Amino acid sequence: MADKKKQFAVVGLGRFGGSVCKELYRMGHQVLAIDNREHKVNEFAQYSTHAVIADSTDEKALQSLGIRNFEYVIVAIGDNIQSSILTTLVLKEMEVENVWVKAQSAYHHKVLDKIGADRIIHPEHDMGVRIAQHLTSEKIVDFIELSDEYSIVELLATNKIHNRSIIELDVRAKFGCTILAVKKGEDINVSPLPEDVINEKDILIVIGHKRDLKRFEEEGL
Repeated sequence: MADKKKQFAVVGLGRFGGSVCKELYRMGHQVLAIDNREHKVNEFAQYSTHAVIADSTDEKALQSLGIRNFEYVIVAIGDNIQSSILTTLVLKEMEVENVWVKAQSAYHHKVLDKIGADRIIHPEHDMGVRIAQHLTSEKIVDFIELSDEYSIVELLATNKIHNRSIIELDVRAKFGCTILAVKKGEDINVSPLPEDVINEKDILIVIGHKRDLKRFEEEGL
């Protein structure tokens, strides 16, 4: 089911880890908050299912928390690259299925990749890219980079395509992009039908090669 609650552990309760912890808890998921600083654990006790003081590089400490039972572990240690790497290594040796790690640098990223991190996150870089996209185009509402070549963008429909159906726009044939969903106010139409009509100020959620998305934004909207 789409609304199935999941179990997350967040290691490191700085700005990034703290934000992730709060949002997951707000969404109703089970969240274990872990930090080696007592004041941080006390601060996030109200924003988590359970908050504990622990050394995340200590395998026995993680075992005692039942860390292997969690579907996702987010390693958000920001100021100690060595601890981040050791924690990731211990988690993967314990066969935790999904370990997502915040990277501080290209070197940090390379090491995390080699020791088996399942996803490596660069929050500052990712946010910088999204802000730059907003600044350079009034049509771009949001932007998610999937790889060096592919992205998902939320594009604001203009008067140019008002009252035209998806089949009329023929975005896939003309631009090589795919419309995944259409937002109309608070409503989201996932997998829209070819005959569905687009109106001005609707938001199109589109996936494709960055080059094709840019062409659609400039020529199709």
